[in-house]
Amino acid sequence: MCGDFIEVTALTQRGVEPYSALTEAQLRNRLSPDEGLFIAESPKVIATALDAGVQPVSLLCERRHLDGDAAPLVARLPRGVPVYTGERQVLAALTGYTLTRGVLAAMRRPALRSVEEVVRGARRVVVIDGVVDTTNIGAIFRSAAALAIDAVLLTPTSCDPLNRRAVRVSMGAVFLVPWTWLEAPGGDWQALLRREGFKTAAMALTPHSLPLDDARLKSEARLAIVMGTEGDGLAAPTIAGADYVVRIPMAHGVDSLNVAAAAAVAFWELRCPC
Repeated sequence: MCGDFIEVTALTQRGVEPYSALTEAQLRNRLSPDEGLFIAESPKVIATALDAGVQPVSLLCERRHLDGDAAPLVARLPRGVPVYTGERQVLAALTGYTLTRGVLAAMRRPALRSVEEVVRGARRVVVIDGVVDTTNIGAIFRSAAALAIDAVLLTPTSCDPLNRRAVRVSMGAVFLVPWTWLEAPGGDWQALLRREGFKTAAMALTPHSLPLDDARLKSEARLAIVMGTEGDGLAAPTIAGADYVVRIPMAHGVDSLNVAAAAAVAFWELRCPC
């Protein structure tokens, strides 16, 4: 096995700060993006990140997994990447939670790409607007990867996709689908998308919403599906500025679905016909 093995003997031990002392905001490091980190959890997710070329900084692993689930990961680590290890209760005390499958990795945040680069060649993209629940973010990414969405764009009011829980819920899909933050001059990201050749479909309940299976939607060459925040949905100006306003037909008097469930339904129905 590769890797430099270091026994964790104290909760304040130098080198384990990403797993214990740093908040999500501190890991992200907005002041120095090149130094930003995130935490990946579970062997499958970490392996997916490595497959995508993400750079590991260190590994935190229960001792009993070094010759089990974690062995293939350790073997893939570049020379000099430390592997911090200890008993289950010690590492749980360090992190504040029980490790999923006994392994965490601190990894370097990939460089952000521009919107233009991320949507180049894309036919179907999703805009996540103001969704702040990490579970929903992860689930939307997982559905996007499974249902052939070409890219994910997030408004600045949305949760970070590289939040530890979002990464885990996505099962590593955040490394499979191109994504970036949707920041545009004056905040007019709909105009930016139109310049890139997209029509926008806002998922919202209004008196004039089109049903999701309307043939005009699927016939669009480039379509951006806009999903709103969990509580209030999309803002009125976003709905007014959309090319289409779309609803999922419901039965039994149910008025709406959770945003992650609604996204999966929309992705399937509006998938590219090619």
